Order: sequence, then structure tokens, then C-alpha cells
Amino acid sequence: MNVWLNFLVDSLAFGATFIYGSTGEIITEKSGHLNLGIPGIMCMGGAGGCYMLNLIGQSNIHPALIVLFGICASFTAAALMGLIYGFLTITMRANQNVTGLALTTFGAGLMKVIMSKLDATVYLVGPRMMFRWPFAHRQDALQTLGVMFFLAIVLAIGASWVLYRTKVGLQLRAVGENPATADAVGINVTKYKYVATSVGAGIAGLGGFYYIIDYMASQEAYLSLESLGWLSIALVIFVLWRPHMTIIGSTVFGFLFSCSSYIANIEGITVTMAAKPLLKMLPYVVTIIVLIISSIRNKRENQPPASLGLPYFREER
Repeated sequence: MNVWLNFLVDSLAFGATFIYGSTGEIITEKSGHLNLGIPGIMCMGGAGGCYMLNLIGQSNIHPALIVLFGICASFTAAALMGLIYGFLTITMRANQNVTGLALTTFGAGLMKVIMSKLDATVYLVGPRMMFRWPFAHRQDALQTLGVMFFLAIVLAIGASWVLYRTKVGLQLRAVGENPATADAVGINVTKYKYVATSVGAGIAGLGGFYYIIDYMASQEAYLSLESLGWLSIALVIFVLWRPHMTIIGSTVFGFLFSCSSYIANIEGITVTMAAKPLLKMLPYVVTIIVLIISSIRNKRENQPPASLGLPYFREER
């Protein structure tokens, strides 16, 4: 596989981390909640999945069940973080921005404590090949297109279908646009907000697990996970709150983020150490450009939910 094809496949694989994170955040934001705790939630999703693999990694369980248990544990750990966020912002009506930032700090710190106590030879070395099926024995970038990569594609398309083709999705979008009106027509606003924040957090958490166990397959991968969570939030703006578009957007982000590594390996091109951090800024620069363009065009379908970040007080309806 030549350098450029390898680069494209690697961008696809790396981008799956963002597909999980941004799809989960989109679902949450469609309910009217801005969850800045996604970086910490992705950290806890990664830690939860790795912890489960550390428990069962050396057992005689069927490989498919080991993969399933790891994914379920990752989703559950992240969903619990989403429940905490939901309780504080929905029931207790705490400030969404402050709560999200607190969860990011908490999740990133707790992940480091958990991961430092796990045995990488148990949760990583053996299970890695199971998660990389069907290309586990490849020696190029194709080896990272495993089970969780295809799961990310399915979840992004499925989330978009639910949001725009089902009654549940219509009601969820109604809650995010105008919760008072949704409440007036009999929609359980609190239930939709709780489910959206929990499920969204669970999906985002899978991105952290995928990055550690599959894409990087490295004991130190968790140390760089928090920064990818912020990129996942930025990608939500880039794809204009459309889950299926995260597949394309995440590939672009993966391409831009990996530029500094691949360009340096191309013969005839010299990239200095000072230039590499500038190249890694490309995804953020592109996001700002997209935000400016969408603001200038001012089309309603390209804007965030109308009640995003605003607390809902039923007594004021």
C-alpha cells in the first residue's frame, strides 16, 4: 500500500474516534444541552472498557464475548457520567458549561488513576487482535479498520436516521428547539433530556475506548485522549449537527490532524519541529472558517438547536 493510500486509510481509522465523540455530542445537543464534559466522558469510556478487559482478558471466554463485554463496559461507564451531567443540569439546573468542564476534569483525572493500575499485557496485548478483526493480521493501516470502526459508521448513520426519520427523533428535536412548546403538547421533556444525555455520553465514551484499544493499541494512548474530546466537540459545528456527516467530517479532521506526521515522511518535503504544532492547528482553523460561513449564510437548518445551553423551567411555561 503506497504512502498516500495508507494516509487515507489511517485518516479514516483515526477519524472514527471523532465519529463516536461528535455523534454522542450531537444527540445531547439536540435535546438542548451543551455538554462540554465530552473529553472527560471519552476518558471514562476508555478506562471503563479497559478495566473490563483487564478483568476478563485472560479468561477462556469466546473472543466475540470479550469484544462485546468491553464495548458494553465502555458504554456503561460513559453513560453513568452522562447521568451525572443530566442530574446536575436537568434536575438541579446547574450551569451547563461549568458542569461540563467539571466533568472533563474529573473524568480525565479518574481515568489516569484507573489506567495506571491496569496491566497492559492483559487488557491490551491479547484483546487487541480481537478488536482488529477482520484485518488484524495486516501490517499496514488497514489493520485499524476493525470491529469498532464499522460500529462507529453504523452508529452515525443510525443516529441520523433516528433523528430525521422517526417520531422519537422529531420529538427530541422539538425538545431542543422549544422545550416549553414540546411540554405543552405532551412530550416528556425531562425523559428525553435524560435519555439523550446518557445515550449521547455512552456513544462518545466508545470513542475513547476505540482510540486506546484499537487505533493506537498503546499503553500510553490514554494520555492524549482528552485533547481529542475537544476536537470531537469542534466537529459538531463542522458537520452542522448532522450525525451522518461526521463520517466525512471526521475523515477530514483525521487527515488534517495527521498531516504533520505523514508530510514529514514524504521525500523532498521538510517539516521543522516548530511547524508541526502549526499543522495540528488545521482542524481548528477549518472549524472556525465553517462557523463563520454558516453564520454568514444564516440558514436555520445550519444553526444549533434554539434552546441549546438554556435551562428549562417548567414553572415559567
